[in-house]
Amino acid sequence: MVGVALLGAGIFAREQHLPAIESVPSLSLKAIYSRSESSANTLASAASNPVDVYYDVPTGTGEAKVGPEEKTLDALLARTDIDAVVIALPILAQPAVIQKALKAGKHVLSEKPVAKDVEAAKGLIEFYAGLEQGEKKKPLWAVGENYRYTPSLMAAAEKVKEVGGKLTTFRLNMNGWVEEENKYFKTEWRKVPSYQGGFLLDGGVHFVAGLRLLLSSLDQDISQVVGFSHLLEERLLPVDTVHAVALTSEGKSGTISISFGTQFKSGLEVEVVTTNGSVYWNPTEVKTKTKDGEKAEQFERRSGVKEEMAAFAQAIERGKTEKNQTPEEALRDLEVVQRLLESGEAKGAVKAIEA
Repeated sequence: MVGVALLGAGIFAREQHLPAIESVPSLSLKAIYSRSESSANTLASAASNPVDVYYDVPTGTGEAKVGPEEKTLDALLARTDIDAVVIALPILAQPAVIQKALKAGKHVLSEKPVAKDVEAAKGLIEFYAGLEQGEKKKPLWAVGENYRYTPSLMAAAEKVKEVGGKLTTFRLNMNGWVEEENKYFKTEWRKVPSYQGGFLLDGGVHFVAGLRLLLSSLDQDISQVVGFSHLLEERLLPVDTVHAVALTSEGKSGTISISFGTQFKSGLEVEVVTTNGSVYWNPTEVKTKTKDGEKAEQFERRSGVKEEMAAFAQAIERGKTEKNQTPEEALRDLEVVQRLLESGEAKGAVKAIEA
């Protein structure tokens, strides 16, 4: 059994990470950490078995009071029965905790995006590359991108391989509307984001990861983007919409359109077209079209987090992070989104993807 601690007690940790950890037989949840004692206790009460609680700020004391030393994150990371941590903290808070956990010799699965921007992400990757553990084996660092583990998208990637041929074009379309009562919008660090792109960064890396997974089935990736961005809904600062043309490593073009401010149109879909046919994906359907006709397969909507967690556990057992969870893949997702934002800010300047 691998002893695990969950660092973070927010919405996604409560609704996805906790049940995902408990669904993997080889993982044993030992502890939960949150900035506040109350949020840590709330999440701990939802666990199937008793877990220890760690925090920075005791209940009812306000920001000024620091919790007892034996309840700090450092105390949690010093435990020898905890081998790995799952980190689900706000975007700006994660990098320091990732470094601290890796220095403590813990395997890490951190939430996407890998960092707030490309520069910070590269710094983290350089830190990890230079990490020395003495005689101990270096811990694994994986970055969670649950979209790559959704059964429908994984099936679509296999269909692209089966259809084969040379890439002709592709498209990514995501339209959504963030209600004021949306549970994610109501979190303070998302209401007034101190990082680029707002929801376009936080959610956009998911959609880009989905497109990139399908393109990778043809050994293709995005190499350049040209985009225009807009703020359609004032509360979704700094921008909520981007429309772009993207170029692949072999010079084929396609489109990327992502909006969180479109009230009367919603849905996510990706399509890849080759000289042999096409594959269309949305979270509940995969359609394949070739000269032999069209076939459709339906799927239950799944988050992919349980599959992602199982892959992390298997990676620990094997001693190697799988490609879909490497920080380098997460960096590429992040860079595509960042270059889309930069291109939009520069009124359609061409931006290269260099990671």
